[in-house]
Amino acid sequence: MKQRPQALRTGWTTGTCASAAAKAAATALRDQAAPEVVEVALPSGNRVTFVVDSCEVSAERATAVVVKDAGDDPDVTHGAHLTATVSWLPVPGVELEGGVGVGVVTRPGLGLEVGGPAINPTPRAMIRQAVEEVVGDRGARVVVSVPEGELMARKTTNARLGILGGISILGTTGIVRPFSTASWRASVEQAVSVMAAQGETTLVLVTGGRTEKGAMALLPELPEVCFVEVGDFTGAALRRARENSLQRVVFVGMVGKLSKLAAGILMTHYTRSKVDLSLLADVTRTAGGSDAVVAEVVAANTARHAYELWEQAGILEAAGTLLCRRVAEVLERFTEQALAADVAMVDFTGRTVVAATREEWAA
Repeated sequence: MKQRPQALRTGWTTGTCASAAAKAAATALRDQAAPEVVEVALPSGNRVTFVVDSCEVSAERATAVVVKDAGDDPDVTHGAHLTATVSWLPVPGVELEGGVGVGVVTRPGLGLEVGGPAINPTPRAMIRQAVEEVVGDRGARVVVSVPEGELMARKTTNARLGILGGISILGTTGIVRPFSTASWRASVEQAVSVMAAQGETTLVLVTGGRTEKGAMALLPELPEVCFVEVGDFTGAALRRARENSLQRVVFVGMVGKLSKLAAGILMTHYTRSKVDLSLLADVTRTAGGSDAVVAEVVAANTARHAYELWEQAGILEAAGTLLCRRVAEVLERFTEQALAADVAMVDFTGRTVVAATREEWAA
């Protein structure tokens, strides 16, 4: 059996690179000199250093570029030139805008303002923090651009989601982990085996850092080894769990992943699967949603959009519970009833359980 000679290399999100470019531009504007390197904070509090690829500065504004390194993940934005232009404002605060190559949000359901730039909340916070570390209480305008972003976006699902004109500035941890590779799948399987070897019988599958925190808060009695960040490899994790004679699986996720799992799709990467809105419409109807709400869900832009429609209609917990039950049935059927399954749906912070197969979890 071939062995990889070294660990899979992680990389940096577009959000982290944009924050580094913004800090470099802010530093150049303040000092009237181009920095060679900058240090920025990740959401975890850890700090990382980036080389500044290029920087131009005048008395009014500065523009800096940081080149994205996605590590070993097959990311279409690898090598992108994250560019930030910073200029002074007459009032305190940091204003953030999207420039060339950064997509514009044209549909609801993404958790971003329609008409605004496709820069997600965590990158926004990282960029503001990076600039504030330099300018203090002074006001600054930051324009983030990606010169080649519109071409890159053609290789993504952005247009289908209503993000037009460029890429999204993404990231929740600041780090790109290679979820899309066979090596990541192998690491998931290994994590399940390690857990089983320690005599644990309950496997908790989570999709990322936020859902892991939510799951640990929900199940504090379980040791850390029970929590496995499964990414898109739910099927691989369940097969390994059955091989190791585990007894129970708990899946904690947000509405997007759960919607795909409820349809029987256990490889949930966005390039290989999409949300079945007819399934969500059926859930809406069964949860007591009106014909008008069902029609809106059928036409929803994303699973998140459907979630928002449920919330507006006052059926979020009922619809979410039905969705969780369907996922649990899929998981148990996949393992041929070898494992009992429970499912919890968390909100988009990952901290609050909004629906679950166990009533007490969402209380």
